[in-house]
Amino acid sequence: MNVPKIPLGDWIDVLVKWVTVAFAGFFTFLTTVIESLLNIIVDVLSAGPSIILIIVLTLLVAYTSRWPLGIFTLISLLLVDNLGYWDSSIQTIAIVLLSGLLTIIIGIPVGIWCAQRKTVHRIVTPILDFMQTMPAFVYLIPSILFFGIGVVPGIIASFIFAIAPTIRMTNLGIKEVPKDLIEAADAFGSSNSQKLFKVQLPIATPTIMAGVNQSIMLALSMVVTASLVGAPGLGADVYRAVSQIDVGRGFEAGLSIVFIAVILDRISQNLRKPAYENIVNKKIVFSIVALLIIVTAVVTGITKETAKDKDGNRIGAQVDYQIIGIEPGAGIMSQTNKAIKDYQLKNWQLQEGSSAAMAAELDKAYQNKKPIIVTGWAPHWMFSTYDLKFLKDPKESYGAVEDIHTIVRKGLEQDAPGAYTILNQFTWKPADMEKVMLDIKEGTDPAEAAENWIKANGEKVGQWTNGAQAGKGESVNLVYVAWDTEIASTNVIGKVLEQNGYKVKLSQVEVGPMFAGVANGSVDGMVAAWLPSTHKEFYQQYKNDIVDLGPNLHGTKNGLVVPEYMDINSIEDLK
Repeated sequence: MNVPKIPLGDWIDVLVKWVTVAFAGFFTFLTTVIESLLNIIVDVLSAGPSIILIIVLTLLVAYTSRWPLGIFTLISLLLVDNLGYWDSSIQTIAIVLLSGLLTIIIGIPVGIWCAQRKTVHRIVTPILDFMQTMPAFVYLIPSILFFGIGVVPGIIASFIFAIAPTIRMTNLGIKEVPKDLIEAADAFGSSNSQKLFKVQLPIATPTIMAGVNQSIMLALSMVVTASLVGAPGLGADVYRAVSQIDVGRGFEAGLSIVFIAVILDRISQNLRKPAYENIVNKKIVFSIVALLIIVTAVVTGITKETAKDKDGNRIGAQVDYQIIGIEPGAGIMSQTNKAIKDYQLKNWQLQEGSSAAMAAELDKAYQNKKPIIVTGWAPHWMFSTYDLKFLKDPKESYGAVEDIHTIVRKGLEQDAPGAYTILNQFTWKPADMEKVMLDIKEGTDPAEAAENWIKANGEKVGQWTNGAQAGKGESVNLVYVAWDTEIASTNVIGKVLEQNGYKVKLSQVEVGPMFAGVANGSVDGMVAAWLPSTHKEFYQQYKNDIVDLGPNLHGTKNGLVVPEYMDINSIEDLK
């Protein structure tokens, strides 16, 4: 159908920008509240040695779900502690508990409202359908713009993703209360509130708790997704393991998530009818637990030591001693951690996330002329869009100027000699790449942006294809990481290969899988290897199983990037 495209995406962008500006104060307030609540939960869970919380959780699970599960809890948590994932587990439990608390505070009242008002039910139901079917990753996009990078957007996204079962099951539970009981309550002159709190809610409690249990499990399933915007915990450990092809670490972190899921599931399932209620009244047990939580929160709040003196560095105080990073497996993240050690930036924290999250945070800070420090690299469209500068690196923690290499699998020269020749002769300059990147940034589809550049640079493309044997429909699979530089270069070389008779497939992966795929022959090549520093570890690991065709671009640079309006010029100024 030759019908103009409805600019729905543009409308959504305008709406989100308006909301971001109009409700900036509310989002700041909400961020402060959520971070404060999370810090309280983390402080309570972290109070004292790990064995204390392990014993408390073991006793609680044993009381609610019988002693075999108590033994399982003890062994599993001791294993998590032994493997070195205790602090990450505390962060994960805190995020899930806070997300679950939000679903209870908001979800149950909304569910009650739906049960009492048919009009509300008709309005809320399609909204819940939308929330449950929309991919979880989509929630992260506005969350970054509203709340910035860090744990708060992860919690908000988890809450939105997980609230639906609580609302639905609360609505269902109240509607399933037998009508004769409602009629009896009416006959005795009960008010609406009396019917709700003394008849409907007590009878609907099992159904409501089932919804809460499902919401907690859904929130836990979001921990890995939330790590894309900087949420800490086991999700970040899993994400890091995936990006680095670290099977052992991924299994350990994943197993820790499984243990926590089982523990939280059993506790939430059996809170209403504990297994040993006949021995110790549940009111006594839960009162003791509540008292422990309150006392611990008060004590940690009073005695918490602020070991970090954050008043000595003006720049650090302005940015809350945070460096906004990208994916945890990226080479520039390792370089930044090295820089933090080299320059003895003991108070600074590198915030993990993603390239998109970093760019969104930079844009928001730049538009408001606020200070920000990000991990950056050139070429990149952000240098054409914003007035930025690299901080000087006298200790050369980020190394010297780098190249981007083309790497292919062994045997490609024999299987597709023409494609091999084109990939081998592919070379361009940072200015060329930036033109494609900026075109994509301004809304052009990557494939279309690549075609536009190819049409405007026929002579250069002719040098790449000179002497190359035309393809006969052979398949060529190229992989790349979701960096703007690699999206641009991979789409360009992909289009050139297509124009020369090859069937090209482009696959977006993380850095580790990118190298591993070429090494094991499951993909044909990539034009995205930053060497000798950024991807050094992966290159050293797989260099005997790949074919390095050399640089396709010279003059890349990594480092810490700040806006020009910031009065800082060197990493040493961060001390």
